[in-house]
Amino acid sequence: MLPFHPSRDQIQLANVLAALGNPTRLRVLKKLADGGEHPCGSILEGVSKSTLTHHWRALRESGVVWQKPSGRELLLSLRREDLNARFPGLIDALLSSMRIEAR
Repeated sequence: MLPFHPSRDQIQLANVLAALGNPTRLRVLKKLADGGEHPCGSILEGVSKSTLTHHWRALRESGVVWQKPSGRELLLSLRREDLNARFPGLIDALLSSMRIEAR
């Protein structure tokens, strides 16, 4: 059974902001911003599997990421096109603010 992913029209701003209000999930956003697909287990090092599952579910169910099976692992990718269609400029603004804060 495939996990739930909201359709583009079902993505709500409050859910996206709630999911990205967590610093760990913001780190995930930054890693996925390159546009590629990443194995779930390689994105956050040193985090327990149950904690990762919690974060992936929050991001997936809010509409921030796609999570798809690939053999014995799951791949994550940012739903940038859908998010930009629903909330133009939001992802770029978040990434930009993260770069400014990192200085």
